[in-house]
Amino acid sequence: MDALTLFGLFAVTAMLVCYALEDRSHWFVLLFAASCALGSAYGFLQGAWPFGLVEAIWALVALRRWSLKG
Repeated sequence: MDALTLFGLFAVTAMLVCYALEDRSHWFVLLFAASCALGSAYGFLQGAWPFGLVEAIWALVALRRWSLKG
């Protein structure tokens, strides 16, 4: 497994964990947004720009949710 694949695996695993824990603290929503940004970077680095674009939008949506919860 190359470094880019490991980075992608980390990003989507972090997204899953943070999404599952969102009800425990609003900070997990912020971490979810950061994880989505990492997922977006992975998508663009991999050459899958539609995935990168959608993940970037998810990051913005999660940031908005965090700002409303905090």
